[in-house]
Parts: sequence; structure tokens; C-alpha cells
Amino acid sequence: MDEQGVDLIDRVYEAAAIPELWPSVLSQVAKFSGSEGAVLFTIDRDDFRSVATPNLTDTVAAYVEEGWPARTDRTARLIAKRHAGFVTDLDVYTQAEFEREAVFREFFRPRGFGMGAATVVNVPTGDQLIFDIERAIAEGPIPREMVGRLDGLRPHLARAATMSARLRMQTVRAAAQALDTVGLPAAVLGRRGQILALNGGCEALLQGAIQDGRRLRLLNPAADRLLAQALAELSTEARSSVRSIPLPAREEHAPTILHLLPIRRAAEDLFAAASAIALFTPLSERPIPTLSVLEGLFDLTGAEARVARGIAECRSVAELAGDFGVTQATLRSQLKAVMRKTGVGRQAELVDLFSGRGAPAAK
Repeated sequence: MDEQGVDLIDRVYEAAAIPELWPSVLSQVAKFSGSEGAVLFTIDRDDFRSVATPNLTDTVAAYVEEGWPARTDRTARLIAKRHAGFVTDLDVYTQAEFEREAVFREFFRPRGFGMGAATVVNVPTGDQLIFDIERAIAEGPIPREMVGRLDGLRPHLARAATMSARLRMQTVRAAAQALDTVGLPAAVLGRRGQILALNGGCEALLQGAIQDGRRLRLLNPAADRLLAQALAELSTEARSSVRSIPLPAREEHAPTILHLLPIRRAAEDLFAAASAIALFTPLSERPIPTLSVLEGLFDLTGAEARVARGIAECRSVAELAGDFGVTQATLRSQLKAVMRKTGVGRQAELVDLFSGRGAPAAK
């Protein structure tokens, strides 16, 4: 490995700990292989996430917007090759197939690209990461000696990707255990709603209210339908909202509310396996949470947490507005924000949520 390669390897491992460095590292990888740009993406069913060199960012966005991940078998052929190294497009397509394939004719060639090399890396989260190098069509196929240079780099790319994924998984498990220390049963969910980690309090619920599987499932059918809808919305703009789902009492288990809290910025983090935290709140009589707890659990502002606590104490809007020195219109606006963030539809449900006086029925 020459001096350029040695420096690149150092940068690759630096990016393993600091994901924000991947775009610049990918630029170096592209230069190292005599190519125009590079993309690192993860493919999991219909989920496509990526980070790219700056000159390919718009191209990748258009690739996704136009639905090309589902319109071409380019990635499927790469995965089916099962080669522990980089392969070119002409390794997975015959020349005739390459000329006919729509993704090259209609998408890449008009943009000046269409000669790529890629490799697949399996990481502990269960995802498959793909390092894709794109060369200008005018330059012709990526030469074998350049593929060899990439193959020399591949073990370091694979280790760095695996390190990033493991670091994220450690963070996931630590988050679940931290919630356990304050008595909150919780499960950290992946992008498909599957359980990645759960704490001791949540394990106790497995026999009575929830079950593990391809995704977290609730034994109550009505509640499970609400959960399925909430999980489906995690990938949309609605993903910033907390969803609260009531679970009726079952034998030794008290009525419980499941709060589905999206993990913000997870969509922008290629290695973040987690997309939400499922927080279970048994509705037994208990003290109203402190302001700091309310802020942290539901992403409330200080003013919103103060309003939430006041409503939970059964105080009126007029009374709270007078105490806080704001107009009733301002306080109602803050209350509306609280209800949106906590996923409840009525003030009475907000009181129930924080005081543990009973759960609304799942519909």
C-alpha cells in the first residue's frame, strides 16, 4: 500500500468513530481508485439510506426519488455474486445486458456515469452496507488494477463499517438500561419495529402484554393496530411526533400506556439501527413526573413541561395562565403542543397519562 493508501486507511478508521467524516473519506476512496465519486448505502427491504461524495449527492437523491432501487436489479446482482471484494458492472452483467439495462440507459449515462464497482459488507445490525464507486462513462470500465487497489482497501472499509454498527448497538443497549435505572420499562426498536434491546422492566411485560418477533407486537389486537400504524409513520414526516397507545389491564398487569418516541436524526445516520424507543408506563397511582423528566421523555420545552404538570394537577387553563403571567391564548397554544407531543387527544387523557388514574380504551 502506497503513502496515499496508508493515509486513506487512517481516515477510514477515523470515520468509523465519527460518521460525519464519511463524505470526505468517500471522496478520497474515489480519487484512490481513479473514479469520479462514491456512495456508501445500506439496503434493507425497501429502506435505502446513503451518504455520498458531494458531487453525487443530488444524483443519489434523484435515484431514490425516481424509484430506481426497485426498478433495477443492479444491487440484487451484486449481492447474489457473494464475492468478498469489489466487482464491476461488467462482472454482473454481460455486455449485451449492460447495454439494455434501463438504469444505465435512462439514469446514469445522461448524467455522465455508468461504470461502477461495488462491494457488500454485512454488519451486526443485520443490514448490508454497500460501498459503490462510480466512474465517468467516458473513462470506460474501471481497470482491473484499480479493482485490485480497492480490494486492498476493502478489509479496512469492512472493519470500519462494523465498528460503527457495533458502537451504535452499544449505545442502543445503554439507552435501554439507563431507562431501567429510573424504573421505566422500555424497548429500543429498529427500523422495521423489531426489538433491538429491552430492559428488565420490559422483559417482565413480555408474558402479559407484548411479544417479540419480526416487529414488536401487542397482544391486544386493537392496540397492535395502533402500534402498526405508528411504526409505519416513523419513516414519514410524522415521525417527530410521540404516539401514545393504551394497553388494557391483563391479569396481574395494570393498565399501561405505550409511548413510541422517535429517535431524532436516526434517518440521517447510516449506522443507526434504532428508530424509536417504546416506553411502557403502568397506570398505577404515582407521583406526577418532575419537569425535567417531562422535558426529557416528550421533548417538551420548559414552558410546555410546566403546563403539562399543571394540567396533571387538575388546574384550569385560566388558573395556570394567571400563575405563569401569560395570556390564556398562549397557554392554550402551549397545551396544544403538549398534547401533540404526548399523543393524547383530550385534557383528561393527559391527566391520566401523568397521574396513572386509568387508561383510555384502544379503538
